[in-house]
Amino acid sequence: MCNRDHIRQTLIQFLKEDTPAPTEGLTDATSLRDGLGLDSVDFVGLVMRVEGHYHIRLSREDLESLDTLASLLDLIEARSAATEQFAAAA
Repeated sequence: MCNRDHIRQTLIQFLKEDTPAPTEGLTDATSLRDGLGLDSVDFVGLVMRVEGHYHIRLSREDLESLDTLASLLDLIEARSAATEQFAAAA
């Protein structure tokens, strides 16, 4: 199971590789759009990397609720845990 710190490090790596977003000093309260300066293309790219890496799907409703790094971390934790439970049961 992925822990929150591992997920955070993975997200930071994705941001460094795929966006011009500053990654120093990120906190859970950092805004994805205002704090990181992600435009819609950057945001979609990040979501696609997350979905592929964690083998999860995020709905439009999920994406609309994302505003901070904490909300993204919470969503990834919940979805990846559910995916792992499903895989273990299969």
